[in-house]
Amino acid sequence: NWTSLTGLIVGVFLLYVLHTCWVMFGIVYTKPCEKPESDSCISPYLAAKPRLQLSVYTALRPNADGGHSLIHREEEFDVNTRFERLVNVSLPKKTRKNGTLYAMVFLHQAGVSPWQDPHQVHLVTQLTTYTLPKPPEISLITRQDEPQVSRSPRPASEQLDRPVSHWRSRLTVNVVSENFLFDREALPGDVHRYMRVYQSGKKMIYLPLLFVDELSNRVKDLMEINSSSTELPLSISYDSIALGKLRFWIHMQDAVYSLQQFGFTEKDADEIKGIFVDTNLYFLALTFFVAAFHLLFDFLAFKNDISFWKHKKSMVGMSSKAVLWRCFSTIVIFLYLLDEQTSLLVLLPAGIGSLIEVWKVKKAFKIHVIWRGLTPTFLFGKRDESEKRTEEYDTLQAMKYLSYLLYPLCIGGAVYALVFVKYKSWYSWIINSLVNGVYAFGFLFMLPQLFVNYKLKSVAHLPWKAFMYKAFNTFIDDVFAFIITMPTSHRLACFRDDVVFLVYLYQRWLYPVDKTRVNEYGVSYDEKPKGKSHKD
Repeated sequence: NWTSLTGLIVGVFLLYVLHTCWVMFGIVYTKPCEKPESDSCISPYLAAKPRLQLSVYTALRPNADGGHSLIHREEEFDVNTRFERLVNVSLPKKTRKNGTLYAMVFLHQAGVSPWQDPHQVHLVTQLTTYTLPKPPEISLITRQDEPQVSRSPRPASEQLDRPVSHWRSRLTVNVVSENFLFDREALPGDVHRYMRVYQSGKKMIYLPLLFVDELSNRVKDLMEINSSSTELPLSISYDSIALGKLRFWIHMQDAVYSLQQFGFTEKDADEIKGIFVDTNLYFLALTFFVAAFHLLFDFLAFKNDISFWKHKKSMVGMSSKAVLWRCFSTIVIFLYLLDEQTSLLVLLPAGIGSLIEVWKVKKAFKIHVIWRGLTPTFLFGKRDESEKRTEEYDTLQAMKYLSYLLYPLCIGGAVYALVFVKYKSWYSWIINSLVNGVYAFGFLFMLPQLFVNYKLKSVAHLPWKAFMYKAFNTFIDDVFAFIITMPTSHRLACFRDDVVFLVYLYQRWLYPVDKTRVNEYGVSYDEKPKGKSHKD
């Protein structure tokens, strides 16, 4: 049943990949008008090469009611010329008092006011957004950089939980530069909402496709607005964009907006934005395929791991200390991600993994929980002689030598961080110190299993199916380490696992499987099955 389920999952996965490739092709490729002289074609306004200007205004309302202010005008605007301008924007009093501010971007004829140009195109976007303020970090020993006590009647914890207005320091504008002929009968819906057309004789002309890139607004670029912020810098950047990329970007912005409607916070959406903004399109395509295979191998490894531990009856050849360490490390990493307010996309798998590792510890140490009312009672099962010999190799020899190196380095690193690094609280320092120990010395805690394999001269007790799926995922993580932004310690942890898996493979080759030895399910291949006696 498990084998048929695996085949079904792989088949569905391949269909999903093929369907996604077809959908992506439909987004990037747009069918042009086949008969340019026919009335069904929509011609580009930019084909006549008109003189244009780009003007940016600010307003308190999206419809400019209540006034507007010009902050920048690009006099000699060329659609194919990239530029970046840094301007200082004066903030109105309402914006400084936790209000909003909008930017109105106009593309219009040179020498004509955008408010009077019938052929102008414009878009409105927010220059401010509401998000929770970042908790201040201080030195826990010297109390240096400790924030002053606020005069607000609200408690400090309530002030941190109240969203405040933040300034978006980047405004990215794009215009489709190619003279593309659209077919009126096959006009893409995503382009239609950005298109303005007018009649010129018998022909339909569409005005320039103006686009404001919302994906470039990252949380790391936000600046908190307070009552003393009278002026703030704004980087206005422009670049031309291909039609295929414009359509792809529109779909990505819609996807991020939909996630926010489903309850994802600004920080959660920012994690997804970073994948698209900080990555080249070719790397982005590679990331998609890598992530898809990572998901497949994750599920297959999860299925085989659960199946292995579900039927596990003996801990012969298995390092119980390694199981306990994996449980401890996954819980610490989960608490660290929770303290850093990491995206739910990362937090939920880490939480599920922690629960699975706790279940493994229960199986490894033969723990039985008996509930007497609301009071649990824990019972530990007995170990046989083979398990005691494995435990002796594991505890008395392997962990003994590692502890001489591990404990002094962990304590020294924690003390150094306490003196020289700033944290939000003592809890944050404890979690950071523990997670640094997990990342830095997790390699050492994977060695006891190698030592047990060496002493027993066997690897038949290991879940090799789950190991191979995890090995594939380990090498996939190496690709992610170069593509996706992550802490240096986490990136090094990806390459750390490669070394351990290579040693496991070497031991697999060095110690062939002995059919007479007890396997991972506590039985031998040469053991005759027990059956009922019969006359035949």
